[in-house]
Amino acid sequence: MQAFKTGKGLALAFFLIYLFLPLLAHSQGLDFPVIRRLDHSDMGFRQFMTDVEGNRRLITGVRAQPERVIERLTIYQYTTSQTDDLFFLAARLNIPYAALASLNRLSNPRALEPGMTLLLPSCPGIFIPSRIETDLEILIGAAREDTQGSIELRINSGNRTDTWLFFPGADFTPTERAFFLNSGFRFPLRNYRITSRFGTRNDPITGQLSMHQGIDLAAPEGTEVYAVADGIVTAAGFDPIYGNYIIISHNNNYSSLYGHLQRIEAVLRSEVKSGTLIGRVGSTGQSTGPHLHFELRQGGRAFDPAGRLRP
Repeated sequence: MQAFKTGKGLALAFFLIYLFLPLLAHSQGLDFPVIRRLDHSDMGFRQFMTDVEGNRRLITGVRAQPERVIERLTIYQYTTSQTDDLFFLAARLNIPYAALASLNRLSNPRALEPGMTLLLPSCPGIFIPSRIETDLEILIGAAREDTQGSIELRINSGNRTDTWLFFPGADFTPTERAFFLNSGFRFPLRNYRITSRFGTRNDPITGQLSMHQGIDLAAPEGTEVYAVADGIVTAAGFDPIYGNYIIISHNNNYSSLYGHLQRIEAVLRSEVKSGTLIGRVGSTGQSTGPHLHFELRQGGRAFDPAGRLRP
């Protein structure tokens, strides 16, 4: 009888070690539980899918208990292959791509690359880091200033520990989804003041009535200027009117122009991503003070960019 009790005790001890091993790994900065293959022959994958199913029951239905997610949430890790994309992974893992994107700080679907170590949350939801860095995170954070229903997490990965707010069951809003899927252009500055809009105006240099083919964004000299979308730098140099300027060509025959730069940070004919640093605000050329003159064109014809730019 004593041997039976000892056997039960050992079995219970091994079970508790298995149950809490992921939490111990997190607290000590070790690897997360690993998924090597996305099929049921992989023990990690099988356990992950069981966790997801259980957590989904906690956040949906008439007996939803989202507060219990913190007791069950486990972060797994998976190294992406050449054929993986974000939408395939989300479907295979039964986790919305918003959860994968927000936890891994992916600013768009193309940010997922082969060989990347991806963190996989075992519960749908939105993750917001305490140290917001990207435009998407700014947008997500602004939409969730009311933190009611969120859970604070500390996730230790390697030598870095991050604090997150996790909103169980949340998904991208339509605006966030459009931003993430890159349907539109981002603002070229993070902090700015619009001082002149697109359209007819009195030219501040000549005083003559003329057509202003872009918008002017006032900002301190040296402020970082970012590419508004993926593209190729097709022109970079000095113009008597635009001063130091850059032109980037984008898909669908779009192009963007950035004028009056203090300094050009982009290389001619280089490929840039949305949000790449390409220059700094200045007052070169015909300018009355530090600002960015920004234009959007399609087929060489300028149009009002205000309705196409995302915050």
